[in-house]
Amino acid sequence: MLRRLCFTCLLAGLVPAAALAAEGSFTTYGPRIGFSTDPSQIVLGGQLELGEVAPDIDFVPSVDLGFGDHTTLVSLNGDFHYRFTVEGQKWQPYAGAGIALHFFTFDNPGPFVDHSDTAAGGSLIVGADVPTDRGSRFFVEGKFALGDGPSFKLLAGWNFKMR
Repeated sequence: MLRRLCFTCLLAGLVPAAALAAEGSFTTYGPRIGFSTDPSQIVLGGQLELGEVAPDIDFVPSVDLGFGDHTTLVSLNGDFHYRFTVEGQKWQPYAGAGIALHFFTFDNPGPFVDHSDTAAGGSLIVGADVPTDRGSRFFVEGKFALGDGPSFKLLAGWNFKMR
């Protein structure tokens, strides 16, 4: 029952995101890579960025896949970033918060059946991005957990313009 509820909520969240993407409202997209602690994992993923949902605030939905520590983790994230302006600098720091839905699969040794779990959590985010020569943006961010999920994630990635 919980899985059906989570799947329904996921679909309900994706429909408006898909509509915004079709309108060209997402300003950037790109890959991300990093690591997490508790569980200790390599993290791969991707994100979209909807710029200016409010003055200086971006909505950044993303998907992360974590591998390692006898666990596979899929995280669906909905983050908001507040961008700070630093006069005379190209780089732009940001801070924010987000919510996440985590799907864990635990690898059991030997002939035992693997088991899974689903958890919801939140995070506090700090990061910065800088433009590259070709108009994309490179970023680095740290995510600190609130509730269930990885305790800390350090991610780096690239955001490419939609048009």
